[in-house]
Amino acid sequence: MSTESLHARYAHKIKTPAELREILGPLPRKRRAIMCHGVFDVVHPGHVRHMIYAKGKAEILIASITADRHISKGHYRPHVPQNLRALNLAAFEMIDYVVIDANETPIENIGFIQPDYLAKGYEYNASGMPPRTAEEAAALQAYGGEIVFTPGDIVYSSSTIINAKPPDLKLDKLQVLMEQRGLSFDDLFRTLDNLAGHRVHVVGDTIVDSYTQCAMIGGQTKTPTMSVLFERRTDFVGGAAIVAKHCRAAGAEVTFSTVLGEDEHKRFVLDDLATAGVQVNSFFANRPTVNKNAVVVGGYRLLKIDTLDNSSISDTILRQMTGRIRDTATDAVIFADFRHGIFNRRTIPAFVEAIPDAAYKVADSQVASRWGNITEFAGFDLITPNEREARFALGDQDSGIRPLASALYDAAKCKLLILKLGERGVLACIDADHESLDSFFVMDSFAEGIVDPVGAGDALLAYATMAMLASRDDLQATIIGTVAAGLECEFDGNHPITPDHVRTRLTKVQEQMNYAQAS
Repeated sequence: MSTESLHARYAHKIKTPAELREILGPLPRKRRAIMCHGVFDVVHPGHVRHMIYAKGKAEILIASITADRHISKGHYRPHVPQNLRALNLAAFEMIDYVVIDANETPIENIGFIQPDYLAKGYEYNASGMPPRTAEEAAALQAYGGEIVFTPGDIVYSSSTIINAKPPDLKLDKLQVLMEQRGLSFDDLFRTLDNLAGHRVHVVGDTIVDSYTQCAMIGGQTKTPTMSVLFERRTDFVGGAAIVAKHCRAAGAEVTFSTVLGEDEHKRFVLDDLATAGVQVNSFFANRPTVNKNAVVVGGYRLLKIDTLDNSSISDTILRQMTGRIRDTATDAVIFADFRHGIFNRRTIPAFVEAIPDAAYKVADSQVASRWGNITEFAGFDLITPNEREARFALGDQDSGIRPLASALYDAAKCKLLILKLGERGVLACIDADHESLDSFFVMDSFAEGIVDPVGAGDALLAYATMAMLASRDDLQATIIGTVAAGLECEFDGNHPITPDHVRTRLTKVQEQMNYAQAS
């Protein structure tokens, strides 16, 4: 069987409104055209019968789909992005052309393309014509078109199907994105080869993440006190320090500027980073090194004990740190803000002003549970907040993901926003023209067998930055960063991800994609 991709076989059917207007020609026509419009997030039997009936009324069937940014049913809809929805419809024999409607309603395209008919489902006329359908009817009547209502003998809800089990389309989404950009796996492997040698300066809060493993003994009979037996404790360098280690593992020459306390954790951090090959600018304050100790019993995190002081660094330390930032030759500066005293409204302007002019500017603000705001790093090249942090920054708990990302992109004035969505993957916003059909893309997580999701965002931050330095390609950076994040989820605790880890996972994805095509 041919391994020709879905995109290669059917992309020729996908047209712009201007192309369709040219193809159809002016009214009256020898070959009549009928248009079906909808989301088509999942194409179910009701849709198929609707379109077969429509095709019987005209020689040319046009399927019009709503663009991603106008779909507001649920925070994470559509599950199938617009380009893949268009290809899915183009693969149907009865459909002649597909158009992605960049407008909120089909009214404008109806008037511009001027199909002879618009096909609507029976439910839109069963109990009186809804206001929106009446608007569509008026747009058709303005040039002599008509609405055709298809029979109502079968109706299935896409939302019901999707809510029962969201579709797993990570390979399909990735394939379509790569083909549209002309990106190959060889390109990704070359970018991995070119990560080494770049200079990166990471600035931020060091955290020592501890895992205290215990066994349950029982509880007190007189008080609600649980009793556990200590077994062992394992410490990992985390926070901004693991971002530095990821970059170093990727082959970068890494400088790390941080604040530590004069305590037992200081030596552990410095020894660990020295072993990793990270050059450390350490500034010591009268405060503890941040320690977050999770008490784990039977695989469950029973309790977390934090030892920290979030008060702001002194003016003296601020001057010393900004001096190091200004004087360190680097290709990229990463501000990893955990809001433990280094970054705040007083210090951020000075840190930003100190960044060397030619450096690629990156920020991650993991502060959803504390006072902090990713938009304070305005004008950066790359920011990587998660959904909760985005909502916190904008004071927005209601918007869908795409409007939320658009608003944050504008507020932060960034060039690339990778919005982390946890197990759902990421949404990348790449253009301020949010009306453009290509201003967003979504990518599912590539994690397998999740063990510990903590630290995944740090791996994404590091590898997305490194890939941007190596390729200057936002899609490559998002793919490589997302794969690195998924890999980090498969370790217990913080472990530096290497290019070989990423290469192995990408090779597996490539094999799965080739097998799916051959099937």
